[in-house]
Amino acid sequence: MRRPEPLRTFLALAALAVAGCGGDPGYVRTSVEGQRNFTRTATEVHVSDKRRGTSAQAQRNLVLAREHLAKGDLAAAERAAADVIRQDPTSIDGQTVMASILSRKGDSSGAGAHFRKAVELAPANPHALNNYGLWLCGQGRARDSLVLFDKALAAAREQPTVLANAGVCAEQAGDQARAERDLRRSVALDPVNAKALGAIARRQFQAGNAFEARAFSERRLAAAPPDPQALLLASQIEEKLGDTAAAARYVARLKKEFPGAPEARGSTTGEGGRQ
Repeated sequence: MRRPEPLRTFLALAALAVAGCGGDPGYVRTSVEGQRNFTRTATEVHVSDKRRGTSAQAQRNLVLAREHLAKGDLAAAERAAADVIRQDPTSIDGQTVMASILSRKGDSSGAGAHFRKAVELAPANPHALNNYGLWLCGQGRARDSLVLFDKALAAAREQPTVLANAGVCAEQAGDQARAERDLRRSVALDPVNAKALGAIARRQFQAGNAFEARAFSERRLAAAPPDPQALLLASQIEEKLGDTAAAARYVARLKKEFPGAPEARGSTTGEGGRQ
């Protein structure tokens, strides 16, 4: 089914990752595999404003806010999002876009307030629940985030993105059984879910299962453009398996594609196997 245009526009932004996730993703930087990924695959917002009768002007400002955010013009994006909220304080999308903007600006508490407001406006909306759950997890409240993910899964069962996020946060909360269950289920439903594949690869490597880790790492790299963590893990796996040439190629790629990343600094073929 074709998604509404505003949703498709925002999903392009969902690769941001909300600050506070401890180095992941995609709230945009919402992956929780770090906070650098928080949003990348993490933040999905279900657009319901049109059905709820949001004014035409608010809709135009919503589109403008997303466009400015995509271009990195945070000041203009924030002004447009503020206009949306002023014109329609009940706009779920307005609250979510503002949260994403504030996250990009480094205002984690402000972002959290707007993610929370979106849930208050739509307590059964799985996308709003997912976003707020990701934010909570990024703030070190992984166990609290699982309550939100459970509600999101109850509202939209078998949602691969929510399962992937729940799996990563369950691991942070110390619930290894749930982490494994949710991550595996996410991949079963969506074989190219990069977040789940990367998390499983890392878990297998840490468990000493290098061959299985390699299989999931290769799937992760084929599923979506790599991030520094994925390339570093790939190099570590190859060095563990004794393929120093492959490890060196991954390190070279890491340094070339992400020269400023912490993973690139200090990464050498001789260090690839260290955790």
